[in-house]
Amino acid sequence: MSADFKTMIESLLSQKPEISVEQVRDLIDEKKRKIGAGYLTDQGALFLVAADLGVSLGNVKRANGAIKDLFVGAKDVSVVGRIMNIYPTRKFLRKDTKEEIRNRTLTIYDHESAVRVKLWDDQISLPDEARFRPGELVKISRGYVKSGFDGRPVINLSSSSQIEVLEEENASIPNIDFITIKVDDVHETRQNVVITGFVGSSPRISQYNNPPGEMTKLLQLQLSNETKTRNLRTVIWNVDESKIPKIFDMNAKVRLIGVRIKQGNPQYGTGDFEIHGDEGTAFEFFGTKTDIEIMTLRVISLGGETGKGNVACLAVDKSGKFVHLTIDTALLSTPLISDSIIECVPSRIFGNSMLLYKDDSYIRVIEDEESFPKMSLLESKIKDVEISDSPYI
Repeated sequence: MSADFKTMIESLLSQKPEISVEQVRDLIDEKKRKIGAGYLTDQGALFLVAADLGVSLGNVKRANGAIKDLFVGAKDVSVVGRIMNIYPTRKFLRKDTKEEIRNRTLTIYDHESAVRVKLWDDQISLPDEARFRPGELVKISRGYVKSGFDGRPVINLSSSSQIEVLEEENASIPNIDFITIKVDDVHETRQNVVITGFVGSSPRISQYNNPPGEMTKLLQLQLSNETKTRNLRTVIWNVDESKIPKIFDMNAKVRLIGVRIKQGNPQYGTGDFEIHGDEGTAFEFFGTKTDIEIMTLRVISLGGETGKGNVACLAVDKSGKFVHLTIDTALLSTPLISDSIIECVPSRIFGNSMLLYKDDSYIRVIEDEESFPKMSLLESKIKDVEISDSPYI
């Protein structure tokens, strides 16, 4: 037991004489179990226990060094870490004054742990101005630590706090490549994970109402190992579409930076572990196309309007590959008909799905081309049907 920790115990006992040392130790162990293994030191847990008991341990105010040693209530904090997540700016109103408040969150990590860092008001532009990126080595100075909603320490920055980028020389904190795991390395639930794999299903983006009631989007796909023998359901909540390339094909290699591994729900798959990310998750793609070319397709069938100003249809390219189209009706000067040939430049390509938005896509009906397969040539016999992401006629 360190001298500081012993002093803190004595301070707590002097303010709560009805509690024994053994009871304090039990409360510390319980707090560490509740927060999660590896997230709290004994000293950090003691600060949370003291707060629960209404006791002040304000005589210990300074913390420097490893992220794991941070504790709620610490002031004048300095830590060194690498950036994992960079979140967009959030805006909200104070309940009492209705004043607009802006904040932004980073996640940084060192060789043992990770912590969230909250930037406020004038500091929120710093990540953009300094062009922060995942893996960059930074030093946080003169921060203070508060408890997050989950009870874990969060570094908050005041107007006197600083974030500076450090040189890589003699850096002991592992970089992003070093901490990257593969799909086959997933054996337990974890936070703050960097994982690489291959897109094993056609990605799709859908809309949903988040807890505050805002309409936002989520990205769903399967992340597979190289042999396609293991597939993990992957969901990115509140996804930032600007981080996703216009062409997001199946079998593309991708790295997800800053996700968590959760126990899977058999309702949505095999019950294997799942990967969950959010708007702070960064994507890295390897060897994927970036430019969308003009595409010629034959319309096979038309669906009705989706209720969101879009129409859905099924089409096929010259090779006989089926694609699902979602087209903004504002792009259509005349209704499409089955068996017609169209020329288009989609806004996005997600596996075998193409999205055509009115702001950045193009579509027109052209004359029939003999080189295109007719619908009769695309028909399959029942005996030839196999499990596939592609439809059958």
